[in-house]
Amino acid sequence: MLNIRKSAVAGLFYPDVPQELESSVDQFLLNARASDVIPRAIIVPHAGYIYSAQIAAQAYKTLVPLRNKIKRIILAGPSHRVPFYGCALSSAEYYATPLGNIPLDQAANLALIEAGYAKILDAAHAQEHSIEVHLPFLFRALGTFNLVPIVVGEANPDEVARLFDYFWHDTESIYVISSDLSHFHPYNEAKEIDAATSQSIVQRDSESIGPEQACGCRPLNGLLTLARKYDLSIKILDVCNSGDTAGDKSRVVGYGAYVVY
Repeated sequence: MLNIRKSAVAGLFYPDVPQELESSVDQFLLNARASDVIPRAIIVPHAGYIYSAQIAAQAYKTLVPLRNKIKRIILAGPSHRVPFYGCALSSAEYYATPLGNIPLDQAANLALIEAGYAKILDAAHAQEHSIEVHLPFLFRALGTFNLVPIVVGEANPDEVARLFDYFWHDTESIYVISSDLSHFHPYNEAKEIDAATSQSIVQRDSESIGPEQACGCRPLNGLLTLARKYDLSIKILDVCNSGDTAGDKSRVVGYGAYVVY
């Protein structure tokens, strides 16, 4: 019997009807602006689709030209429900989505565990939306690939960067970092905070970004540390907040899409 991590937020964060989900994701990608940047990594928000999917699509559109060229996705997001130290992998063979099952890269998991960079912790994956919400976009943008889903708990940037660095020289791998920006500030205040955070991201300044600036600060700062090591550039694709999309402006959540190249 296959070991499948079942969808936890289908029907809540995004449609659970396959035809509706496929149509929705395709429309978001169609509406996104094209970019001539060839990504090595993208940074994308993980809220419900009505709030942040059009922002995320700006980054996912940069992956479309790589369809059939990318074999592995290293997808890292923060833990919202389970406290732990380090980086958590899943023992599942597949992650389920309404569009089909996505195979996990078992060989990559084993390599990371043997290197001491991560551990299996299924509880961290069971209800975690910061990984799951990206899978329909990856499915539609890239088609077939193997997934390395990583839920990041308490971990310093160097530890996360070492894990990411394990795959760095594999040109058939792409990194997806899952993070929203600031949470629950008034609209104008949030815009100022998120603009400053965006500049820190572009400057690869991991020391300026904590949980108040980005809920996925730990995987994000790991990527920024790696970007400094390899002297990569980062481009802002879009930044907004829930007051711009589907919420009121009294307490907003910020969303940004960035490409690392």
